[in-house]
Amino acid sequence: MKISRKTFVKGAAIGTISLPLFLRGLMSENNAQQSGPGLVSSKKYEWKMVTTWPPNFPVIGEACNFFADIVNQMSGGRITIKVYGGGELVPSLEAFDAVRSGAAEMSSGCAYYWAGKIPAAQFFGAVPFGMNAQQVTSWIVAGGGQELWEELYEPYGVVPMIGGNTGVQMGGWFNREINTIDDFKGLKMRIPGLGGKVFEQVGGTPVLMAGGEIYTGLERGIIDATEWLGPYHDALMGFQEIAKYYYTPGWHETGSVLELTINKKLYDELPADLQAIIRAAAVQMNTYCWMKMEATNAEKLSEFIAQGIDIRTFPQEVMDELRKKTKAVVEDLANSDPFARKVYDSYENFRKKAATYAAVSEKVFHEKLQVI
Repeated sequence: MKISRKTFVKGAAIGTISLPLFLRGLMSENNAQQSGPGLVSSKKYEWKMVTTWPPNFPVIGEACNFFADIVNQMSGGRITIKVYGGGELVPSLEAFDAVRSGAAEMSSGCAYYWAGKIPAAQFFGAVPFGMNAQQVTSWIVAGGGQELWEELYEPYGVVPMIGGNTGVQMGGWFNREINTIDDFKGLKMRIPGLGGKVFEQVGGTPVLMAGGEIYTGLERGIIDATEWLGPYHDALMGFQEIAKYYYTPGWHETGSVLELTINKKLYDELPADLQAIIRAAAVQMNTYCWMKMEATNAEKLSEFIAQGIDIRTFPQEVMDELRKKTKAVVEDLANSDPFARKVYDSYENFRKKAATYAAVSEKVFHEKLQVI
């Protein structure tokens, strides 16, 4: 059941907000009654969080530890969460199923990892030429995305929440110049998800490769190019040592949402105050991860420029063709099942409005106010 409430500014009603699950306990009129001192349980909960990230993975994995620490502190130790990196408790790509089955109470990952079983989940991960972090977060939190996400995962007994964002990624490291769309033909690149399908449409060969294998693969010519995340994580991988060209922008992942998933049955069994603590901690986790990515990438890019790294922008001709192929790939996804179409229509409707606003706000900001 959706909870609605009127919001007021200076006494005047400005509209009705339909609250998604992750906000309902924080804003419900009944919350004060449910969370009184006499109703706080002393029962303690020990939870496990499995992740798709390597153990203690910089920023993203650290955000999971950050989340666990906040929950522990806010609950006074009533709920503790032990974080497991990918492979420590279950394989990385089995994290969703572990939460679904109750083998773990929660997980951290990215929704496009579950594309094989839930095609529409990809809209909650990364869409090529899609919305940036600010826009997609707005869609999920205030534009109807969260309700669709919850509806999508409900048959699996899983509750989704935003747990971070990578921001606009880089286009990748290449050992071949990209001057025309034909330069992608025959090129082997590590690139996953919808971006990989688009890359295949322009004649490239997408390669699925674990993070720990990418450096060696690029060094030995097993692949000709790779995308990863952004300057900070790319530098940690050492790609600047073995690749000639660093391309931008990351058309394939313009604002990748990272997700928390929670077993719904176990979540519903928690006292109301602990549910609210988890929701509040998720908001802090999202902010921490997103802002940490922005800060570290900005710092590392400055170092790359100082080092003389050859940073290039994909030619407009290339971007135009990639955009055209993306449209076809995403339409195919939307047509794969009725719910995927429903999510895509919501996503695209919001994206167009956000783009119109950005043209008179963010675009002007970057072009007129933030001239380098």
